[in-house]
Amino acid sequence: MDKFDIETVNVPRRLKDICWDQWRAKDPATLLFVVRDGRILLIRKKRGLGAGKINGPGGRQEPGESILECAVREVQEELLITPLNPVYCGENLFQFTDGYSLHCYVYLSNDFTGTPTETEEAIPLWFETSEIPYAEMWEDDHLWLPLVLAGKPFSARYIFDGDTMLDYEIELLKDRPKIAPADS
Repeated sequence: MDKFDIETVNVPRRLKDICWDQWRAKDPATLLFVVRDGRILLIRKKRGLGAGKINGPGGRQEPGESILECAVREVQEELLITPLNPVYCGENLFQFTDGYSLHCYVYLSNDFTGTPTETEEAIPLWFETSEIPYAEMWEDDHLWLPLVLAGKPFSARYIFDGDTMLDYEIELLKDRPKIAPADS
């Protein structure tokens, strides 16, 4: 086998290709969704992973900050608002076939201070919760974002090849942890 064949054999393409008990993400990250008066505040990402897509504000954890601090900071940086009383909702574990991996903690807030403002990173967009533009979002969002909106805690795993989801599994949790496991 030449080098290309060996690398192709080792690329995870199904959830069963990974030992999830030993899996560790390259980057811990957050998403924080603001929902108020039946509407959800989303962003159109202008740069970075998912540029051009619609999503919730969020990003990678910086050294020395908790996951919750990361979630609040990212919303402040991307939209110039401060979410109030964020509630931890669940987690998404993403493995990409190129080797990149992301452990994303998801939060929900029902209020904020400030005015959503366009920044170098994001354009704020309000949608009715019944009209979320899933066709312009990551392929997995339609699977777990309704769980967030319904108050159903979850833990999910995904394999992606670029923008294409190859495999996934979502587990509904009995109880919602008060904080993300990394903050405990």
